[in-house]
Amino acid sequence: MSLYQQQEIKLYNTLTRQKEVFRPLVAGKVGMYVCGPTVYQNVHLGNCRTFISFDVMYRYLKHLGYQVRYVRNITDAGHMVGDGDEGEDKVAKQARLEQVEPMEIVQQYTVGFHHVMEQFNALPPSIEPTATGHIVEQIDMTQQIVENGYGYEIDGTIYCDVNRLNELYPYGQLSGRKLEDLYSNTRELDGQDQKRNPLDFALWKKAKPEHIQKWNSPWGTGFPGWHLECSAMSQKYLGEQFDIHGGGLDLAPTHHTNEIAQSMACCGKQPAQYWLHTNMLTVNGTKMSKSLGNSFLPHELFAGSHPLLEQPYSPMTVRFFFLQAHYRSTVDFSNEALQAAEKGYRRLMAAFQLLPKLSPANSFATSSTAEDVALNALLDECYACMNDDFNTPQTIAVLFGIAAKINAYHHQQAPLGDLQSATFERLKMVFSSMIIDVLGLLDETNAADSGVTDGLMSLILEIRANARANKDWTTSDIIRNQLTALGISVKDGKEGTTWNLG
Repeated sequence: MSLYQQQEIKLYNTLTRQKEVFRPLVAGKVGMYVCGPTVYQNVHLGNCRTFISFDVMYRYLKHLGYQVRYVRNITDAGHMVGDGDEGEDKVAKQARLEQVEPMEIVQQYTVGFHHVMEQFNALPPSIEPTATGHIVEQIDMTQQIVENGYGYEIDGTIYCDVNRLNELYPYGQLSGRKLEDLYSNTRELDGQDQKRNPLDFALWKKAKPEHIQKWNSPWGTGFPGWHLECSAMSQKYLGEQFDIHGGGLDLAPTHHTNEIAQSMACCGKQPAQYWLHTNMLTVNGTKMSKSLGNSFLPHELFAGSHPLLEQPYSPMTVRFFFLQAHYRSTVDFSNEALQAAEKGYRRLMAAFQLLPKLSPANSFATSSTAEDVALNALLDECYACMNDDFNTPQTIAVLFGIAAKINAYHHQQAPLGDLQSATFERLKMVFSSMIIDVLGLLDETNAADSGVTDGLMSLILEIRANARANKDWTTSDIIRNQLTALGISVKDGKEGTTWNLG
């Protein structure tokens, strides 16, 4: 029996606003689509948080034995400044500012995006399609929507008829808004006089003479709307219906709402069973924003080069920091929080390094003991937490509980021989798999230096022991307090003094 058959995953579905048991359309297989970056600038941390969150989901589903097709697109055309139908294409605007070809901008920032994702140890998706590589599919989809009576042409631009579509399904279902409420919040924008209704959105836009990226179509020269590309590419690679669609929460009200509209208009089906969304980032309780000067990029975090940062933070520290919050929760950046994450990450990795060194003094237990039961319960809890809507903070809390046991076994504060051999093997498998394979954390703490660290700690503790023997309590306390400040805890016991990180 595969591991996934032994687990029941529950996901919070934005579409229904409740947790639902995950049942893929095809047993043992998962189709997942995540909206990727628009490659006109360096990827920002909000994007990184989203992609790291879905990387963990991808990793966990694969860990359970699912065959996962993970599709994450690259938007290299059609995304307008302001995210609407009018204005200038974001890629084309950046190309104009830098006086280069649009595809030079696309190449530069796609390479940069991939580099950052590699630094964060995010697995590449199964398929990474581009908007410009799927113009034919987008034209075909637009034609089908028009033929079905849910699209109309005005002067070479094709709009989706939201009023007509709302007769088929509630257009604002994903955002939880009724159509009349959405109309009351619309404002007059350039080009809206073309539309039948202000909520109608462009499937295909007529290109002005100065527009750089444009293609021939049945309606003249133009380019696809931003929302259309994701519908066309998800349908091509995952089918008319698939399992999971993800992205940032900011995409739900418009982009994802319009994706659903396009799929309904084209084939009369909801494209995804489960809609998952990550929440926003804040800095010291304030929304992250360039205008406020509190927005920093990944490379600034890694180098510590932003004025708000007190020190550099490694990619794994930042990844661990993100995973300490549930993907649906707001993440608040502060130096205190990042430094605490750094200490937590190092504590976990210290236990990870100790794991292969463990061995019982004599032999393992031949039957279940209280320690055996307690450890198995913790190992089970790792899966229970991940099964509860990919709850990484709770999983990490359980891993710290397991790390405490590993430290106790190492320092002989708890007998490893109270475990059965099968439980010990399960400890090694689950602890390592959860940290490395599922959470995607790499060991940046340089295990090669562990011998030097052990030697230095032995020397420091020997100096402290001599101070205690000479009743020099001041020196003894200074050493202990300084080590505590560095995140190293010291414990005095009958068997001597032991230390560990945390």
